[in-house]
Amino acid sequence: MKAMESEWDPLDEPPSPPCYSSVFERDRHISFLEMMYHLLPSPYQDQEINHLTLAYFIISGLDLLSALDRVDRDAVVSWVLSFRALPQNKGVPNDGQFYGFNGSKTSQFPPDNNGVLNRNGSHLASTYSALAILKIVGYDFSSIDSETMLTSMRNLQQPDGSFMPIHIGAETDLRFVYCAVAICFMFEDWRGMDKEKAKEYIINCQSYDGGFGLRPGSESHGGATYCAVASLRLMGFIGDDLLSNSSTSSIVNVPLLLDWILQRQATNGGFQGRPNKDSDTCYAFWIGAVLRILGGHKLIDEKALRGFLLTCQSEYGGLSKFPGQLPDLYHSYYGFTAFSLLGELGMNSLCVELGMTDLAATGP
Repeated sequence: MKAMESEWDPLDEPPSPPCYSSVFERDRHISFLEMMYHLLPSPYQDQEINHLTLAYFIISGLDLLSALDRVDRDAVVSWVLSFRALPQNKGVPNDGQFYGFNGSKTSQFPPDNNGVLNRNGSHLASTYSALAILKIVGYDFSSIDSETMLTSMRNLQQPDGSFMPIHIGAETDLRFVYCAVAICFMFEDWRGMDKEKAKEYIINCQSYDGGFGLRPGSESHGGATYCAVASLRLMGFIGDDLLSNSSTSSIVNVPLLLDWILQRQATNGGFQGRPNKDSDTCYAFWIGAVLRILGGHKLIDEKALRGFLLTCQSEYGGLSKFPGQLPDLYHSYYGFTAFSLLGELGMNSLCVELGMTDLAATGP
């Protein structure tokens, strides 16, 4: 009976809609990331294997918010380098393994009694995250043994041009092609891959509707489309602002791609990753970044997109996947990148191809 009395009576005034801030709460977002920097909450325990990636969201997020001074750069460098996997013997190994970075301490096994590393858990995504963090904090890349890393990374590329993320075998798709491309680009050294094979794989992933699937024949997806277009741009196979330049000779179908991309903005202003899906904060980056590379970012309703993102902004700092939910690191970070793309005051500009600030991308 009490429960019934507490329910809203249709004769009463309708309940007030949630009250969302109309401004970007930069200071709260900095506090949110600072908290995550010092101690990850318990719900992230099952993400321990992705520890480096979570750290990338935090460090890069603080840099976007012009608050990188909140971290101890030397401590960050030392922590990241502790995840590096190196061969036991000096010189470039020919054992079929990949010597990059482990994603966490739980995937980092100690050597046996003879000092031999029997289990190497180096992962492409973790290696991208590690190198991105090091670049953001200004670490000198000449101190990294890039030859071993890049030469061993070729062991991950498949005959069709795709990459698997770890040498013991796993799925192959555009996510790991992008990681390999970004790694080579950051080192300014393409020995880690066959660019032509990677290009052909990417082209084969463009679907009939213009978007890109994770694999050839797969459904078009916002994240996969970003990986494809950003990779082609980093490798130099497509140029800046394709829409303003002649796209008739482009290796991808630009008009069809643009049509698919523009259809992803929903009536609430947000972006969806696929047709018939709800708007989701992270796709404001995955889709928005592709539009920026193509030169079509002014073709969307930026005011409506900003309005959607503000409804996902938490009173505790950070952003959520959908309006009204609790914030998480993943959606917070890609929400921050989206606000940077929208030119939010007090934020550093974003290098969309590498997923870090322009300042970090052009730094040491």
